Amino acid sequence: MKIVVLDGYTANPGDLSWEELEKLGKCEIYDRTPGTQVLDRAQDAEILLTNKTVINRATIAALPDLRYIGVLATGFNIVDTEAAKERGIPVCNVPEYGTVNVAQAVFALILELTNRTGHHSDTVHAGCWSASKDFCYWDGSLIELNGLTLGLVGYGRIAQATARIGQAFGMKILATRRRTGAPAEDGVEFIDLDQLFTESDIVSLHCPLTPETKEMINATRLAQMKSSAFLINTARGALVNEKDLADALNQGRIAGAGLDVLSMEPPPASNPLLSAKNCVITPHIAWATRKARARLLDVAVGNIRAWIGGLPRNVVNPAA
Repeated sequence: MKIVVLDGYTANPGDLSWEELEKLGKCEIYDRTPGTQVLDRAQDAEILLTNKTVINRATIAALPDLRYIGVLATGFNIVDTEAAKERGIPVCNVPEYGTVNVAQAVFALILELTNRTGHHSDTVHAGCWSASKDFCYWDGSLIELNGLTLGLVGYGRIAQATARIGQAFGMKILATRRRTGAPAEDGVEFIDLDQLFTESDIVSLHCPLTPETKEMINATRLAQMKSSAFLINTARGALVNEKDLADALNQGRIAGAGLDVLSMEPPPASNPLLSAKNCVITPHIAWATRKARARLLDVAVGNIRAWIGGLPRNVVNPAA
């Protein structure tokens, strides 16, 4: 059985092992695969694993031996799942490996915006503390989280983990969920989206990217936020109209933003958020602790074993 990994580097840049995968068949593991080389590398593969390399309808049609597609991530929009389904090819993802890591990253961004730890460290290394007339100083406002309102757009596993951390900080938790009229749950109040944006001191995005949610964060939505509020996005970059957010930041209509995802990754130098005021950006690392990546590989291999055994799991395109 031939197994091809198209872009394994981000999941395993060398600090983990592919040994368990290699036990399942002949493996060809590539760090990265340009779109022009996908067909050449995937020829004769029965099992194809991808993280961000696109597997579209044309690619699926051109690979007659293909029987299984595994996604080394939770999001699977890079695979044409319908085309795979038509061929009887299951597409399996890894849904829960990074939950606690992403929730941790949400608060890393929040704390950078409110405590400005990295910024102050930079000023210390630049000599500002050595030149200070006082025993301490701070640049900008330092903000206490206790008593602030955290609004969660979506309430899946990551949002639930984020809510628990927020509660530990003494924050009030608001959330939206698909089921309208949901009662309060473990100290979480479910409200509509307009009210959430109006009342929250921090808004954190935890919803999938769909045609309905694409660029849901735009000038109109940002105008609903408090001028003192922060926006956090560890979900999908395209949830945000980046020019509108940059304008809101530069004009002081909101206080700041913390982003781990952008609409194009890596971003072009022209992305307006790269130069926007009080915009903290990390390079899509919320998922990437070693422990989380080890879980990712374990589940991905387990998915293949389950499929071989006739009981596929984590299938995102089940047969009707």
